[in-house]
Amino acid sequence: MKVLMINGSPNSAGCTFTALSEIAQTLSQEGIESEIFQIGAEPVSGCTACGLCRTEGKCVLDDCVNRCIEKAAACDALIVGSPVYYASANGTLTAFLDRLFFSGARHFYLKPAAAVASARRAGTTATLDQLNKYFLISQMPVIGSQYWNMVHGSTPDDVRQDREGMQIMRTLARNMAYFLKCKAAGAAAGVPLPLREDVVRTNFIR
Repeated sequence: MKVLMINGSPNSAGCTFTALSEIAQTLSQEGIESEIFQIGAEPVSGCTACGLCRTEGKCVLDDCVNRCIEKAAACDALIVGSPVYYASANGTLTAFLDRLFFSGARHFYLKPAAAVASARRAGTTATLDQLNKYFLISQMPVIGSQYWNMVHGSTPDDVRQDREGMQIMRTLARNMAYFLKCKAAGAAAGVPLPLREDVVRTNFIR
């Protein structure tokens, strides 16, 4: 079992990475493999709404999004970490996730997911609300912790001193590991996947 973690921060070893690393360490203790996918400072274009991903199976803008789709296909769970700039996920990550979920949503069905927010002080709950919406519309069970999945601090050292935040990350990792093991046990016992109906869409303006 493997958890793919997306670091939405341009800082490859900053506060968000520190939180994800704590999760990775705890997942390892639970026997779960993980990988941190770094978006970094690479420019990421937003979705152009061309619709070609429906037929191509990937985004026509061939960049880090398509590289992440390949990894998503092989993962069993997803965790997305974001810094908080203006009470929301940072712009690069938002553009990245819009395209990732448009073009790679087929790889996320019923895979557990969690969002992690890192901030100096505030804006974390709004960021978590925003990120969780990607999971919910993709039929991904959302994994929580003992408190909101957030850490606080201006530097990695600050985050490491956030004892509650670090504990929240460890609890999140253990909850994720438990869910993955339960899902595997259910599959081994022959528990079928839910019935999937053809999608019905209703327009509010007719």
